[in-house]
Amino acid sequence: MNLYTLGYEGFTLEAFINRLQAAGVTHIVDVRELPLSRKKGFSKKALSAALNDAGITYTHIKMLGCPKPLRDYLKQGGSWRTYATAFSQHLAQQTQALDDLINIACNEPVSLLCFEADFKRCHRSLVASAAVDNCQSLKIVHLTAKIMKAAPPLQQVA
Repeated sequence: MNLYTLGYEGFTLEAFINRLQAAGVTHIVDVRELPLSRKKGFSKKALSAALNDAGITYTHIKMLGCPKPLRDYLKQGGSWRTYATAFSQHLAQQTQALDDLINIACNEPVSLLCFEADFKRCHRSLVASAAVDNCQSLKIVHLTAKIMKAAPPLQQVA
């Protein structure tokens, strides 16, 4: 089963939903710690309603979000490698949240949701990798505005 990821940066809400539908996604798992957005339609309540209208289930798993101190570190020019290591350590403690994600992903086409367009610079790629590490039947597919990209192997961060 594919585990998709998609960032909404650069999308309108309509185009975002169309992209999900084109890939056959039936369930979104929002991995933002705080599911709020300045971009119209992408905060939790509005997004959940729009996805529901399109036949896509919405689930927010806060514990798979990136803690604010780590987000701030990266925003202030911190290295991706250090960030990824710290986030992976955080993620290793989120076993119930990862189990919840895996249970959803093993039963229907699901996509992880975050903001960043570039999956290589977003924690959702690390969440997806952790899910695959715990369930080898999952295959990561990163959706983008135009094409789907099979996940390249992540570089070792430790």
